[in-house]
Amino acid sequence: MSAQTGRPEVLWPLFGTLEALDGIGPKSAEALANAQIEKPRDLLFTLPNSGVDRSRRASILEVQAPAVCTVEVTVGAHNAPSQRGRPYRVMVEDAQTTFQLVFFRSHGDYLRKQLPTGQRRVVSGKVEMFDSIAQMVHPDHILTPDEAEQIPPYEPVYPLTGSLTQKAMFRATRDLLAMVPELPEWIDPALHQKEGWPAWNEALHQAHRPMSSAQVAPTSPARHRLAYDEVLAHQLTLALARAQLRRSRGRVTRGDGTRQRKVLAALEFSPTGAQTRAVAEIAEDMAQPHRMNRLLQGDVGSGKTFVALMALLAAVEAGGQGVMMAPTEILARQHLDGLRPLADQAGVVLDLLTGRDKGAARRSKLEALAAGNIQILVGTHAVFQKDVVFRDLRLAIIDEQHRFGVAQRMELGAKGEAVDVLVMTATPIPRSLALAQYGDMDVSVLDEKPPGRTPVTTALVATAKMDQVIERLRAAVAEGRQCYWVCPLVEESEVSDMTAAEERYKRLRAALGEGVVGLVHGQMPPADKDAAMARFVSGDTKVLVATTVIEVGVNVPNASIMVIERAESFGLAQLHQLRGRVGRGAAQSTCLLLYQAPLSENGRQRLEIMRETEDGFRISEEDLAMRGAGDVIGTAQSGLPRFRIADLERQAALMAVAQTDARKLLHDDPTLESDRGRAARVLLWLMEQDKAIRLISVG
Repeated sequence: MSAQTGRPEVLWPLFGTLEALDGIGPKSAEALANAQIEKPRDLLFTLPNSGVDRSRRASILEVQAPAVCTVEVTVGAHNAPSQRGRPYRVMVEDAQTTFQLVFFRSHGDYLRKQLPTGQRRVVSGKVEMFDSIAQMVHPDHILTPDEAEQIPPYEPVYPLTGSLTQKAMFRATRDLLAMVPELPEWIDPALHQKEGWPAWNEALHQAHRPMSSAQVAPTSPARHRLAYDEVLAHQLTLALARAQLRRSRGRVTRGDGTRQRKVLAALEFSPTGAQTRAVAEIAEDMAQPHRMNRLLQGDVGSGKTFVALMALLAAVEAGGQGVMMAPTEILARQHLDGLRPLADQAGVVLDLLTGRDKGAARRSKLEALAAGNIQILVGTHAVFQKDVVFRDLRLAIIDEQHRFGVAQRMELGAKGEAVDVLVMTATPIPRSLALAQYGDMDVSVLDEKPPGRTPVTTALVATAKMDQVIERLRAAVAEGRQCYWVCPLVEESEVSDMTAAEERYKRLRAALGEGVVGLVHGQMPPADKDAAMARFVSGDTKVLVATTVIEVGVNVPNASIMVIERAESFGLAQLHQLRGRVGRGAAQSTCLLLYQAPLSENGRQRLEIMRETEDGFRISEEDLAMRGAGDVIGTAQSGLPRFRIADLERQAALMAVAQTDARKLLHDDPTLESDRGRAARVLLWLMEQDKAIRLISVG
């Protein structure tokens, strides 16, 4: 070990400079750096994305043109062009036929030296037919029979960047493979044997020097193994963070069930099995002497508010307080409205703190909170302020976590002694992404709908029928129903989202009458936005024209129609969230997906899935398969790892195996001191999991 870095000495060559590799000069190194390939280790994990069969043939007649062929030839006559711009041709003969090598903008002297008439050469390149004559234009390789061993039977093709060539990549990786160290095995022996994976060193050789197209596929044992190494390092980091949290002292919070029973007695229906299970999982976590760090994942309308209340009541029953955080004031007020009737049944004091609270009113709330007279606080970011002090905060619930940073989660935890944390999200996330993003947390899933939610009928309507849609709307409004009309996200070059929403608002107001239609978009001052929402919630306005600001959480049971304009431009998850705003009351609800014809194949598929199912988890899996991980969560704020080899869409199962494996390894060997534990440490250094390395050295 070097005292300076702590990195195992065996890995040092992989963290040197790229220019030490054959074929890489300053320009190539710069081109690689632009593609985030900065050291030999990064190049090692940049695998070929395809390959070319260059196995030796007796004649070009053995391949079906156009195709790549490698063949030994006798060089014949040179035909230099008589005019500028005409190609230079060299006649050659293989074992069965003659054909031409063709060169553009070429120097005759150089070609005569490369291809002396009467000599034998091995050429490899693409054979094509031109006017019934077989040609190979600019062969990729021209070598003497003695040098021909240099042409691999199956040549890897790398993703290139800048001025790099395939030949430079081949030379650099050849040099790199020669210095790859033998490393101890970090994969669980039983898993290794079951999967039939090669050792790490061997896997890299197979991946960089494939012998066939099957070995370039992500399913090949070598690539599968290398993908698993990446995923395992990531899950080990999350498992170490989880283990550290579990070691940090928590408080036992165990309710006696008195207040919870009052709420259950007041409910008009029984909780679903999923709700009952989640409440039990959370209660068990809170009763442990370590801190809870749990994710409650529920589809639109799966009843997360009820589960959250039961958890908050457990904190109150144990003599403590709870806080529930929402990203916006609208959502915070909504949580307050949802919790208050039930909290009243339980005899619990509930209050709201937002940025609007000022002066004496704010002071009196803060005093009541510090004295313990407010038992459950619902709030926005205002809760993070220094002067907000609790008497005994036991549980913090954070809604729509991705809108809060991890640092804020920690700040909230610091407002009490070893506060338990429950994060809620209404965005169904495919399992592989949930494991990648929230792998350090324990997860409860609400996958059933409570009774009383009416199914939503979804229909596809072409934009050309807009007038008929507005007529249907007029009839619905006359019956007292309410409607959301969501405007598309617009590309900046045309008009802004705001302009699109304002245009639609004007047209609907002209058709349906003054006072019937409201407008809300992202550029409005928050107070105006809240006022427009409030008018819609109270039923003063019947139609709300909006951009996607209403995507998360707004609850208006009387709204039973959702019109989404240019639905094909939205992601599946977003369409699902928007549709979830209706179907919350007793009225039969409808979602109209207005699309601009003609639809692309992908657009049609997406809208068909929306018509077929209301299951958010199925929709999220389809979305992942169609769009890829970065788009589904929005890579910028996703906290998703950037893998070089593993593919979250197609190798979802690896993530689950890795999580189980990582947690078991740390359970059996918490300090990673066993042989396999020490090998796992090398893996963490190799994969640059600095956070994990710090946790081990601290732990």
